[in-house]
Amino acid sequence: MAPSSSNTSAAVPGVTASLNFVIPPTDGAPAYQKINAAKETGVREKNFALAAHEVTVHDLRATGTIQRTRPARHTCFSDDASIMKEYYPESVELIKKRTGAARVIIFDHTIRRRRPGQLDDSPDRRQPLAQAHLDQTPISALARVHKHVPSAELPTLLGKRFQILNLWRPIHHPAHDWPLALCDFRSFDPEDLILVSLVYPDRAGETYGVKYNSKQRWVYFSGLEPEDAILIKCYDSLQDGSAALYGPHTAFCDPKTPADAPLRESIELRALVFYN
Repeated sequence: MAPSSSNTSAAVPGVTASLNFVIPPTDGAPAYQKINAAKETGVREKNFALAAHEVTVHDLRATGTIQRTRPARHTCFSDDASIMKEYYPESVELIKKRTGAARVIIFDHTIRRRRPGQLDDSPDRRQPLAQAHLDQTPISALARVHKHVPSAELPTLLGKRFQILNLWRPIHHPAHDWPLALCDFRSFDPEDLILVSLVYPDRAGETYGVKYNSKQRWVYFSGLEPEDAILIKCYDSLQDGSAALYGPHTAFCDPKTPADAPLRESIELRALVFYN
């Protein structure tokens, strides 16, 4: 698991890459995006635009700060049922070990496989998301707790610290192709967040898009292997200034990717994490 870096200064080697950032709707309307793309075009309907900016993405692998975990015992990742039966429990164990949490509830997962030219964006055919974003807002984080925790337990659990974490790892082969870039929270201005309503066929949700800011510092770990994993903080109820609140992130095209690198395949689990 890749721990947080204590230094993402310009001295850390990096690559110049293009990252996509959100431009708010020009008419001042609230931003929205339909979650399922049109099958004919592969494009999700939305009322905001994206703009590409060239940024330096510092390679933390060069600093030696990566910590390898044991390989996942589940290695198939071919169907949801086996993932939930086999990979969920070992991931709960891993998250508890790394965070010291008392309780972990995994509420969903997404497998992403990059397939150039594929238009279908249905839930079982997701591709890497090349857009700087943050998965949870305070409202959506609290809604997740209410959705997945028995009502009788809510007062106790919500009276203490809780987080939403994303456990991300490559599957089958190293992720040289379209790796994950993460923004150093210490460089991030909350004003760079744009609330985006997510429109599902049967419900609504919300997330954050990220605006470009030249003060942001972006980092990644090149060539992560299936033995490696990253914990991305999506939300933290502890907001006293002692810890990062969240970790904006995006997939990006690494110019150092070997020409023969296999296309990226990865899995991300989203988990409610509670502490005593």
